[in-house]
Amino acid sequence: MLSIGELSRRTAVKVPTIRYYEQVGLMPAPPRTEGKQRRYGPAEVSRLNFIRHARELGFEVEAIRELLALNENPDQSCAEADRIARRHMIEVERRIEQLTALRTELQRMINECSHGRVGECRVIQALADHDQCAHECH
Repeated sequence: MLSIGELSRRTAVKVPTIRYYEQVGLMPAPPRTEGKQRRYGPAEVSRLNFIRHARELGFEVEAIRELLALNENPDQSCAEADRIARRHMIEVERRIEQLTALRTELQRMINECSHGRVGECRVIQALADHDQCAHECH
């Protein structure tokens, strides 16, 4: 059985994050020693590694909860896991589009800068005119 510190070292997940995952129900409440210290076994190491990897891929907590539930029954169809991954892919593609628009606007601001005085600076003017950017950038 591992302490929370050792679990953290083995999984590269910080202790406060482990506690958070316990609070939101991604990790089950661990058994405790008589001194009230949390103790974890191989199943918790595996589960926490699963959660860490899913978070690295950008899955939200609720999606991870759904994937963990699916992982409990390995004989069922993976159609639901596929649906969750596809839903996440759509969100990733949407964010890429937003970042691409952001990059375009920033590049335009930089390219229009004449390197003169701040009073004539296109970067400052574009930031001050946020209503115009709201329409052009989104």
